[in-house]
Amino acid sequence: MAKPTRVLVVEDEEALAQLLKYNLEKEGYSVSVAVDGEEALIVAEEAGPDLVVLDWMLPKASGAEVCRRLRARKETRNTPIVMLTARGEESDRIRGLDMGADDYITKPFSMSELLARLRAVMRRIRPGLAEDKLTCGDILMDRVSHRVRRGAREVHLGPTEFRILEHLMQHPARVFSREQLLDAVWGSDIYVEARTVDVHIGRLRKALMVGEESDPIRTVRSAGYALDFDAGA
Repeated sequence: MAKPTRVLVVEDEEALAQLLKYNLEKEGYSVSVAVDGEEALIVAEEAGPDLVVLDWMLPKASGAEVCRRLRARKETRNTPIVMLTARGEESDRIRGLDMGADDYITKPFSMSELLARLRAVMRRIRPGLAEDKLTCGDILMDRVSHRVRRGAREVHLGPTEFRILEHLMQHPARVFSREQLLDAVWGSDIYVEARTVDVHIGRLRKALMVGEESDPIRTVRSAGYALDFDAGA
């Protein structure tokens, strides 16, 4: 069994730090928390995180300074860093990225957006940390070859349907709203109408269901969609 991805959350607001820890652990991450810049550098050296969620405004050493020093260390030079901050000015975003951050999320944010952005950074920066194959029921997805099989049959999917299925397979039985799927699959920076999700779900269903095969996608009225083989669909 693969080891969970280790995340270091550096956030001095205790309520937000605990909220992040709770939601990340619910997603299967192993989470450490640091409340200031100096502690962050110590924990990073001791824990060897796979990913750092780093607040900009911190006591003792700023997030920008922590980011710079992590990039200067051989052990953390390539560790993905996502800056988390209330600063929304373009100059601040550019500075954070220039310091070595891989992404930049401005408060306030939705937890689903943050989780989607973290997954995107992990896939882009450290693809080896993502499992090559996902299995749910009789569906097998090979993320390296970009192939999907249901039982003995190969399933042909477009790129958007592939990404939707990938997201649902990472969280079996969990219901996602259209807006959450939009954030996870299209990204928060692109405007796509929510009804577009319904169209792609329809295409995904058609590809997954041939002959007498059951429908693995559960529609929850007024809530969204889930990949659920136990629903008796």
